Amino acid sequence: MKILKVLVLVCLYVGLGRTTGQCQSGSLDDYNITWTEQSRNSSESMPVGGGDIGCNVWVEDGDVLCYMQRSGSFSENGEYLKLGRVRLRLEPNPFKNATFFSQELKLKDGYVEINAKGQTDEGMVEAVIRIWVEVLRPVVRVDVDANVPVDVTASYENWRTEDHELKPAPSRERFTCFNLEGYPGKIIRHKDNIFFKDEGVLFYHRNPNKKLVPEILIQQQELEEYQDEIVDDLKNRTFGGMMTGKGFAPAGTENGIYALTPFRAWKLKSTTPETQHRLMIATHIDQAENLNQWTGELQGLVKEVENDHQEAFRSTVQWWQKYWQRSWIRLFPDNPDPANREWQTGRNYQLFRYQLGCNAYGEYPSKFNGGNFTFDPSLVDKSRAYGPDWRAWGGAVFTAQNQRLLHWPLLKTGDFEAMLPQFELYRKGLGGAEARVKKHFGHGGGVFSEYMNVPGLALGAGYGWKGESHRKRGEEIPFGDPRANALRGYDDFVEIGVMANQAISYHWESQVEHAYMILEYHRYSGNDISDYIPFIKSALVFFDEHYQKREQIRNGRSLDEKGKLVIYPSTSCESYRGAKNPSDLESGLHACISSILELEGNYFSSEEKAYFQGYLKRLPGYFYDDIEGDLVLKPAESWGRYQNVECPQFYPLFPFNRFSLAKDDMTVFQNTWKHGKFPKDMVISWHQDGIFYARMGMTEKAAEYNVKKLQDSQRRFPTFWGPGHDWVPDHNWGGSGMIGLQEMLMQCFEDKIYLFPAWPKEWDVSFKLHAPRNTTIEGILKDGKIVELIVSPESRREDVVIQNFRIK
Repeated sequence: MKILKVLVLVCLYVGLGRTTGQCQSGSLDDYNITWTEQSRNSSESMPVGGGDIGCNVWVEDGDVLCYMQRSGSFSENGEYLKLGRVRLRLEPNPFKNATFFSQELKLKDGYVEINAKGQTDEGMVEAVIRIWVEVLRPVVRVDVDANVPVDVTASYENWRTEDHELKPAPSRERFTCFNLEGYPGKIIRHKDNIFFKDEGVLFYHRNPNKKLVPEILIQQQELEEYQDEIVDDLKNRTFGGMMTGKGFAPAGTENGIYALTPFRAWKLKSTTPETQHRLMIATHIDQAENLNQWTGELQGLVKEVENDHQEAFRSTVQWWQKYWQRSWIRLFPDNPDPANREWQTGRNYQLFRYQLGCNAYGEYPSKFNGGNFTFDPSLVDKSRAYGPDWRAWGGAVFTAQNQRLLHWPLLKTGDFEAMLPQFELYRKGLGGAEARVKKHFGHGGGVFSEYMNVPGLALGAGYGWKGESHRKRGEEIPFGDPRANALRGYDDFVEIGVMANQAISYHWESQVEHAYMILEYHRYSGNDISDYIPFIKSALVFFDEHYQKREQIRNGRSLDEKGKLVIYPSTSCESYRGAKNPSDLESGLHACISSILELEGNYFSSEEKAYFQGYLKRLPGYFYDDIEGDLVLKPAESWGRYQNVECPQFYPLFPFNRFSLAKDDMTVFQNTWKHGKFPKDMVISWHQDGIFYARMGMTEKAAEYNVKKLQDSQRRFPTFWGPGHDWVPDHNWGGSGMIGLQEMLMQCFEDKIYLFPAWPKEWDVSFKLHAPRNTTIEGILKDGKIVELIVSPESRREDVVIQNFRIK
């Protein structure tokens, strides 16, 4: 590939230097989603959110409905519970038999606007309803404006009005609290408390003192002596809120059924008809010592926000507008055409970034299996006839291989604050992860389950339960026993301290990947990472000490005859099981240690860096093979069997940046792809072929795949993909698509920034992306030529390398 290094031109108006944020074309308004017909049900809902709250909004049979979900709403069992549902009804009602209807997501300003005009017995009624979420405070707002005075009834609807037992297998109801699937005892979800108070509706769920998580996990994994080192994020957790509004008063309760689920509604009604109504739902989450403390804090929030509606709206809109100025990718921005699949790709990139932005300040990261935007599960799969809280793959566990794909794209969008909740999982879980190693393996470092949780313990369902269970833990064998080969599963020999689930028992690469993500976060943003250095050290030290100790037990020496680590038993992703020296782990350890050795500042002492220099020399390296005369990279030195659909051979490209188009011949990787027996071109969920195509410089394949990846979903809202392997909306589907498009446009290696490494010449684009060392790149490519380009700071111009294009 021919590479042309050029000086970057700074865009200028005559007599006036242009500043960052101005080098763009097209309008974000082109990406607004507008519906002109009401929805059939919640599966045809529209996302709106801010801060750490997400809402699904839709209009059905003349009623405006809204599910509310907030980061951190975890029950005593680790279910991710919604805050409830709000139903709005106007009288006279312009939505019934409406002659005009519109529901629009105003992307630039971050809110949903619903318009209706209808002939009623009282004459022609027009109404505008605006639903928005404050970014800086946890408050949902509903604004109603009408041309004539109308009454408004606002109902708070809740389906958790009685204690409920989650049924065991063969039911999948316990899948919603995945930690406890297969648990041989009863699992009870305790009811919510809802009542009228101070002319509003107060609602909350408070986790009881007697609960299962993490207590039953500590007992299961025999970690009682380390209990004080393990974070309990569910103790006293109380979440809920208050729905209220000036001019509203309680109007009784009623029962109903929605999407197979019975509910009760607590109604507020306007005391007089007005042309303007303002309703708010103030929410609160805390691990409060007592209920009075929690209630007092909520009432303080209600008082704080009840009289500053206009200022709150102004600051929320301002936040979203700044968010959109931070980064964008717009395809064919001057020719908006929803029927054009490439234009649609750029729009859906923006829409999905909006969904991620709705949890920028969450206590917990956006979840891969729906974020805050899940809806009634029976509308996804008729066999999942559970309540609105149910989702596949659980609530208070965060599958690392999936979660990472929501966070890698945030480096290039510059949405650094939204990465911190993911990092916090590992910081908080460090005590539990290190306790597991001390107890079961007797060496240093920490080990994190692929299904990450705040206590840092192994996934309960993966560890396996003693007694009769479809997830039964078999006979335990000692650490280092040769029968431990990473091929066994439930109800079979299982090594002490290791999970019985054969897919994830020795799959520990993700802790290395997240350590590297934190190091890259620092390289891109320059932000302080002192809080996460203990995790990084622990995550890496684990592999060195663990596999040296294993080799000592097996062969009486810590390293092989070449002085290298022997990483066995292991697994390469979840696919190549019983692996020795897997390539994904090799590249991850190499990436982390290299970054540490190059890290400036006082994060690591000279003694620690000397240790890591030795560690780097102990890594076993990559292993290659010859297939039909072609050199290929192996997923590991050896393995027992292939099971699943991943291709970790390409992790040295992404996420670990060990090879680049600029300096490495991609023939080996292209050969590896050609001869690979793994499934190819699977678009659903976490599959990341489009990223690998871009990294290999396979422009045509990258373009074809990523367009498929980011095309409209089968749901009414374009970026509610899924279920795929996971659930709806499938957030790691969108994250993988974002990364793929970014890597086509810009790749960053060492100090260099490579533009258009896998970009089709015929794709017009306007973009702004972030690069390492607090650098931003803005540009416009039109008709195959770069017509505008801005690099900030200017000192980074010499590090930009443009591939395949020229500046006009």
